[in-house]
Amino acid sequence: MPEGDTVLRTARRLDQALTGAVVLHADLRWPGLSEVDLAGRTVLGTVAYGKHLLTRFGPEPDGGGSRIPTAPPGPLTLHSHLKMEGRWAIEPPGRSVPSGGVRVRAVIATAEWTAVATWLGQLDLVPTEREHELIGHLGPDIMVDDFLPGGLADAVARILARPDREIGAALLDQTNVAGIGTMYMAESLFLQKVSPWTPTAELGADGVAAALERARRLLLNGATSATPTTTGDQRRGHEVWVHARSGRTCHRCGTVVRVATIGDPTRERTAFWCPSCQPGPTPTDNGRPQAPLGSSPRRSATGYRRRR
Repeated sequence: MPEGDTVLRTARRLDQALTGAVVLHADLRWPGLSEVDLAGRTVLGTVAYGKHLLTRFGPEPDGGGSRIPTAPPGPLTLHSHLKMEGRWAIEPPGRSVPSGGVRVRAVIATAEWTAVATWLGQLDLVPTEREHELIGHLGPDIMVDDFLPGGLADAVARILARPDREIGAALLDQTNVAGIGTMYMAESLFLQKVSPWTPTAELGADGVAAALERARRLLLNGATSATPTTTGDQRRGHEVWVHARSGRTCHRCGTVVRVATIGDPTRERTAFWCPSCQPGPTPTDNGRPQAPLGSSPRRSATGYRRRR
């Protein structure tokens, strides 16, 4: 699933291409939105909040007269979530857009550019004044300019409200802090030399804050990089420290990187870690060799094949 850095890069591209332009044509291929007409509205901008995208449109021209009653005349916000495979692409005008299937979920065309969304996981259109109904449950966005110090203090308090919870699961919980996914959770905790299964209470406020600040730096760096890297090395196979490297040796110490699930039942995610560089509590682990991510179509219950 795309993480906060990818979503922020996407928001910046959409904002640069569409902001200030008048919509010539919009096609929202989503249940309940297929008849909505956004033509004539001005795009006011696109922003990211955690893993969510918000594209805002001005009111309908002349203050009313919409042919479509499901589109209120006032300012509107198109909310999209990429989930696992979604993306927004910017195309030059006139390029043909596939008409069938479920791949294309939204098209916004202006005189200069056309934004095409494929494989979205979520699409909503609401009056801008109701944006909070879609993102109000989220914690502070870790990538916004004013995250420090207020948002950081808020996120630390939310995380420490469950002192027995594993720090890895707490960082992935978007109601604690918005924008961190499995990659940046694993990489930031590796750099902090903290096991993902360390209880938040054991880290305390200072330790939780340090992990959040580390994740923020990595995410902001990723948002400006064509090839995001947490190691500073963009060579293939060297971009990250531990994420998706189960069965391979740690770049720092040579120990074999491990993977296991983390989180509350039914909401488990994968966590990669180095047992030597990240001492502390770990899940039950039979110690059997693990193959690198994607090395075989055969999968275990955690999604990663284990050699016998």
